[in-house]
Amino acid sequence: MVILQHASVLNMTQLLSVRGLKKYYDIRGGVFARVQEQVHAVDGVSFDIAAGETLGLVGESGCGKSTTGRCIMRLITPSGGEVHFDGRDITGLQGAELRALRREMQIIFQDPFASLNPRHTVRGLIGEALIIHRLSKNRQDLTDQVAALLETVGLQPDHMHRFAHEFSGGQRQRIGIARALAVRPKLVVCDEPVSALDVSVQAQVINLLEDLQAKFGLTYLFIAHDLSVVEHISDRVAVMYLGRVVEIASARALYDNPRHPYTEALLSAVPIPDPKVKRRRVALRGDVPNPINPPTGCHFHTRCPIAEPGCAKEAPLLRQGGDGHWVACHLAV
Repeated sequence: MVILQHASVLNMTQLLSVRGLKKYYDIRGGVFARVQEQVHAVDGVSFDIAAGETLGLVGESGCGKSTTGRCIMRLITPSGGEVHFDGRDITGLQGAELRALRREMQIIFQDPFASLNPRHTVRGLIGEALIIHRLSKNRQDLTDQVAALLETVGLQPDHMHRFAHEFSGGQRQRIGIARALAVRPKLVVCDEPVSALDVSVQAQVINLLEDLQAKFGLTYLFIAHDLSVVEHISDRVAVMYLGRVVEIASARALYDNPRHPYTEALLSAVPIPDPKVKRRRVALRGDVPNPINPPTGCHFHTRCPIAEPGCAKEAPLLRQGGDGHWVACHLAV
């Protein structure tokens, strides 16, 4: 059995390797605004993503999924751990080096209504990255590239002269996707890109992302709370609970044979369209603990239906079975 530790040797065949990633937010108070407590938003997350792969990252709201994605993108500064992209540590990059990294890594935000500047036309929204990274020769080349990007995501070239408020939610998300593709990135962090869209539009956007991945060889970190969406698009799935990854497996293996009690509970709540198929409902006791003062040992032990006294004493590491199924549980088989 292999254990995925924070200081383990990196697999250089991976495009992205995250080791022991942490993000704590200070809570200040008193006359001198001293740090009184910390919110443990991300608490030692480790995983790998191979080139061309889609890793789904799932969990309840507030578990640290989006914070993990933003730390990887360096939109926020991690409190600890390492992020290796394409073989180099990007955790401490600053200034020009960090700007250059933006060409390799892009993000698609959750809310297409909030992520597009209403004062800019679509040409300005998409073309801004081309100008910053000097990827256009002149104004006409910029216009031609924006037109090509719009066609790539299923919009009309003449849409570049409109403003964001003139589009529907699905169209705005397509504009966001085109903006991410403009600099020809290797990795795209999809931060719940369909959660704000209608169900019918969600399927269209998911199919578009899959087509773009096949066409451009993209690598995705797909963050979502909808397990059915993640199952459709992901090669592997990582499950988070209260700032930690508790299970990683191929999508098929995780949905057919979940090994962590929390994953079992999540999957038991997913509706099954076939009325003949019955699934045992796993009800969790209590509420999600406060991330300011998370439980000792395994964070899940306060709600776990199979917890034993030892679970409160030592935090389980991610351990790999012979079938490539990773699970962080003292009692998992």
